[in-house]
Amino acid sequence: MFKRIVIFFLRLSLLVTLLILIFITAVNYDVFGHINTKEELKKFSNETASVVLSDNNTVIGKYFSQNRTNTSYKELPKHLVDALIATEDSRYFEHSGVDAKSLFRVLFKTILLSNKRSGGGSTITQQLAKNMYGRPNYGPLTMLINKTKEGIQAYRIEQTFNKEEILTLYLNTVSFGENVYGIESAALRYFNKKIAKLTIEESAVLVGLLKANTFYNPRLHPDNALRRRNTVLFQMKKESYLTTIEYDSLNKLPLQLNYTNLAITNKAGYFLTMVKKETTSILDIINKKSIKKWNIEKDGLHIETTLDITLQEYALDAFASHLSKMQQQFREHYKNTTRKKELKKLVNKQLRKLNLYGNKLDRSKQLIFDWKGNYTDSINIADSLALEATILHAGMLAINPTTGAIKTWVGGINHNSYPYDQIFAQRQLASTFKPILYAAALEEGRQPCAYLDNEQLTISDYNNWSPENANKKTGGKYSMTGALMNSMNIPTVNLFMETGFKPIDSLWQQMQFSTKLENTPSLALGTANASIYEVTRAYATFANGGNLVNPKCITKITTADGEVLYQDENIAPKQILKERTSKLINTTLQRAINEGTGTSLRNTYNVTLPLAGKTGTSQNYADAWFVGYNPNLVLVSRVGCASPKIHFYNGTGSGGRLALPLVAKTLYKVQNNSKLKKRYSKEFPYLSEKLLNELACEDFKEKTGLENFFNLFKRKDKNFDKEQGKWERKKNKESFFKKLFKKKNNR
Repeated sequence: MFKRIVIFFLRLSLLVTLLILIFITAVNYDVFGHINTKEELKKFSNETASVVLSDNNTVIGKYFSQNRTNTSYKELPKHLVDALIATEDSRYFEHSGVDAKSLFRVLFKTILLSNKRSGGGSTITQQLAKNMYGRPNYGPLTMLINKTKEGIQAYRIEQTFNKEEILTLYLNTVSFGENVYGIESAALRYFNKKIAKLTIEESAVLVGLLKANTFYNPRLHPDNALRRRNTVLFQMKKESYLTTIEYDSLNKLPLQLNYTNLAITNKAGYFLTMVKKETTSILDIINKKSIKKWNIEKDGLHIETTLDITLQEYALDAFASHLSKMQQQFREHYKNTTRKKELKKLVNKQLRKLNLYGNKLDRSKQLIFDWKGNYTDSINIADSLALEATILHAGMLAINPTTGAIKTWVGGINHNSYPYDQIFAQRQLASTFKPILYAAALEEGRQPCAYLDNEQLTISDYNNWSPENANKKTGGKYSMTGALMNSMNIPTVNLFMETGFKPIDSLWQQMQFSTKLENTPSLALGTANASIYEVTRAYATFANGGNLVNPKCITKITTADGEVLYQDENIAPKQILKERTSKLINTTLQRAINEGTGTSLRNTYNVTLPLAGKTGTSQNYADAWFVGYNPNLVLVSRVGCASPKIHFYNGTGSGGRLALPLVAKTLYKVQNNSKLKKRYSKEFPYLSEKLLNELACEDFKEKTGLENFFNLFKRKDKNFDKEQGKWERKKNKESFFKKLFKKKNNR
């Protein structure tokens, strides 16, 4: 009887062994899905995030389908490797992919006895196999089949790579939660540092995440993470990687994170959107000529850009400090009864478009932007629209006028809440258009000391339009430099009439503005639309001596292996203005900063850098502009609501008070940073004696008695001769005596 039982169990054992061998053979020969060969393993590569770098090689963003940055073994700190081996696979350097002891423990305790606390039996190499190729579902046999496949795959991995390479592959493939893959990305996410600078306790936190990357997430569950970290430290002591004294000391340390999620807190979100678009276009061209097809989200490219991250931070600080204050004033502004009615009209119009007008507008939870921090509140649709309508949007762009290199790109007040990029928004230019008009006149041969009439003017062919100066004063005459420096309207309209439309339109096109100019007298005062991007490019022409440069953001694109895919070439710019013209405009606009409409830059904000500049305030204060520049830097800012119908109703909405402070606050920090001051502070070239003589005239002078006498015979209304392309005076129909005794406005 005993003999029969022994024989039965022997036969059963042989049968089970045979079945196991058949099963393993079936798995090995891909019956349950493909297992990669050694040759295929050698070709394995992770999907890796492309990294975007500022001009000083600071990481400012990534593009990825999986947020992963690959690293090499020599970059891994020893204590990180020790923590990993002590916790995940203490016999790592002894086995060949599968740890038999751990495997039997899992087989009998975890599978047969259903003891889930007995621990896993997977080695680091088996975990790597799982990370590389995933775990398909095979129904009830899923665990058995996958474990077998991973064991076979692990053995092949061990035959293909050495132990250091396997550790590197593992740490580059493993997930650390929050769509973060790879140890380098994890170090940047949770501690904002490169892996080489991780401390022992920080390495322990990251290794601890591997057990359950949500439950042990140090941001979401710090207590869990701290306990798990200490478990890892204990395992390091147990495996003699730490002494008892070291363990006792590290075990008592608090959990300290420096959490950085570029997707949420990114300082250059709008810029990164533009860089991605530019990079994709470059790669499309490269891919047409290359066998290898490069993918910005998978191939771990290094994209070097022109952005000055410090200047970018200064600009963001200026936005937060100035616009938060102005936003509060603006909301107070719209508590006025009349303005509230105007706002309500706009909201009702939007509700009708949404087919919601007259319906019950239920309150719902919404995320609301606030300079102190976004918050969630219950608010109905009408109130939400009113709130959005009164948001002050803004943008600022800074470039090097010689190369076109973009140094700062702030496309809005918050990239997550308002992704539309204000840098490309087309808005009315106002007085920032005037230097273009004056430059066109100088190109046509006008002299900077030519005087322009400041008498009251009426344009009869355009509903008797009568331009006014901002100070409401008329009379006398201004030199061209005086008129531009003080941004006088009537003299500027007269200059437009005398210059004609064609030269202005020609220069506008050469400066590559996208909109078409309308041949109307109000054009002289900036009724044309343009973007911050286009204005920056135009003013760079003045700053660099007359050359057209296109803003650029990318200097180099390289592969993860260092192969250069793209290198920016400095193409010689096209000269579209005479150097004399640019110098005369620059001199005049320097005076605008020191004596004219931009003096608050000096007097209020204490900016001492060499600067020329121009303010701009569009009709009804709908948009506020400011341009500040020197030979090394051009900055353009604009502020305004989404709808031009919502605006300040007084000078608070002017360019000097709403847009200028953004540039001023940025530059004030620049001049207090010795490195940036040296980079961006450059004096304008000295003027020759000839040019100085051309500018040697009074800005304003009263008309002589004789001039006033003959002025009586001149009619103040004018019409337009479209064939000649100029504005011409109409024949005098007003009597001499009517003019003689007509009341004259005082200047």
